[in-house]
Amino acid sequence: MHNDKEFLVIINNSLDKISLDKQPENLYAPIEYSIEVGGKRIRPILCLMAAELFGAKYQEALNAALGIEIFHNFTLLHDDIMDKSNMRRGKPSVHCQWNENIALLSGDAMSVIAYKYISESKNLKEILNVFSDTALKICEGQQYDMDFEKTDNVSVEQYLNMIELKTAVLIAGSLVIGAVTANASKEDQDKIYEFGKNLGLAFQLQDDYLDTYGDIEKFGKPIGGDIVANKKTFLLIKALELANDELINSLSYWLKLEKFNKEEKISAIRDIYNKLGIADISKNLINHYFSKAEKSLNSVNVSADRKKVLEDFYKSMIYRVF
Repeated sequence: MHNDKEFLVIINNSLDKISLDKQPENLYAPIEYSIEVGGKRIRPILCLMAAELFGAKYQEALNAALGIEIFHNFTLLHDDIMDKSNMRRGKPSVHCQWNENIALLSGDAMSVIAYKYISESKNLKEILNVFSDTALKICEGQQYDMDFEKTDNVSVEQYLNMIELKTAVLIAGSLVIGAVTANASKEDQDKIYEFGKNLGLAFQLQDDYLDTYGDIEKFGKPIGGDIVANKKTFLLIKALELANDELINSLSYWLKLEKFNKEEKISAIRDIYNKLGIADISKNLINHYFSKAEKSLNSVNVSADRKKVLEDFYKSMIYRVF
């Protein structure tokens, strides 16, 4: 079985072979830029790993994996516009490098290209159902995320549901598509989905944590962006839940302030988080979902030695924070 580093090379080489030297340039150049910026390729790697886990050759799932990665990058183009994020993986976001209209249209084109690759999959009907259901859930999650911007009281439960839809389902769906390619049983498809869902929740909670406490060189975008944008992350929601009147007043002051020094705001809110122990609370929840993911993977009806590659991969994700 191949490991994540080997699959990363395979996926990047396959993406490099996609011909995007087409006209109009302003439609295709942003797509090429988005793909070339890189990334960890977590979702297509997991798709190929799941295919091999259940006994298929990875080549049988490669087109689906490429479709998944292209689709993921499409969601990032639109997400950056909605979140007003100017950096992605250490480089200007597509809407900053070009403009918002170009980014929207190029993103739409990417979604079509993604479906073209998915359509070349083995067990097409079942895979198309999984992929389409996943894509719709991502839209639901993004809408909840936007709704939360205008909602004062968002609970931890509501937030976890939103990130499950927006982030975790694509990781889970990628694994299921690999499993379907290999004709895995429905029971094992469900178990590998649970593994991916919990892994995705841990991954997004890590991103929340790293946006406040991470290293800019490793994180790939400015630290504190969520704080500056008043983004309702787990850290902020939990802080609002735990804060006493004095700290609530301090949080409210910074959340309502329209003109401010970015570094001063980041420092002030991080200081409130530190007083409430939010970093440790976040780490504990991240660990909780990693433990659930491990339990789900252990329950898959495949020998332990075949699971080791997936096990090593998700454990490497833990070290982003710990």
